This record gives sequence, structure tokens and C-alpha cells, in this order.
Amino acid sequence: MSYKKLEIWYRARDAVISIHNMTIKHLPKFELYEEGSQIRRSIKSVKSNIVEGYGRRQYKNEFIRFLIYVLASNDETIDHLETLFETNSLEDEVLYNAIHDQLDILGRKINLFIQAVIKGHISAR
Repeated sequence: MSYKKLEIWYRARDAVISIHNMTIKHLPKFELYEEGSQIRRSIKSVKSNIVEGYGRRQYKNEFIRFLIYVLASNDETIDHLETLFETNSLEDEVLYNAIHDQLDILGRKINLFIQAVIKGHISAR
């Protein structure tokens, strides 16, 4: 099996694309290299740590550690998104809500996946 078969990886990939497009199309130029850069890095960290953790899945504790990094990076991404909206750098409320919901669902799925690894250590699947 490949990490590409994990639902959380697909959702993270979709979030990377959504946030990339949001930062390029909807933020003021000064935010592109400030908060825009930070939010792009944090969501890419979600996806990358899923891949790296999956590569270490034979070692349960390492797998869980990377999944906790994934969850923390997702939370960081939500915080950056909220900051952009609260400072009016992102003015499109519909887009904000859509991405916020996307990240919230991803966070819940990551939590469920962590619990599944803790209970069943799914390294062989």
C-alpha cells in the first residue's frame, strides 16, 4: 500500500491546492510573502509529514509522533487562516468558511487516524 491510498493524504493534498490558490488569488501582495507564505508552509507540512510518517509506519511510536506533527501543523494552518480573515487580508467570507471547514474535517480525520494507529497499529495494511 502507498500513502496515496490514505484519505488523510488526499484531503491534505486538496487543502494544499485550496490554500495555494487562495493565497495567490485573494490576498494582498504584501501578504503573499508574509502570512501567505506561512500558511502555505504549514499546510505543506501536513501533507509531507503524512508521507514521512507513513514511511516509518513499521515503528508505531514514530508513526504516531509524525501523525501528531500532522495534527499540529493542521492546527497551525487554521490559526494562519483565521489571522488572515481577522485582519481583513482575506475578505472573501465564503472562501474563508469553505477552507476553514476543509481544515476542520481534515483535523477530525487525522484524529481518527491517530486513534486507529494507536489501537491497531495499521503498518501492514
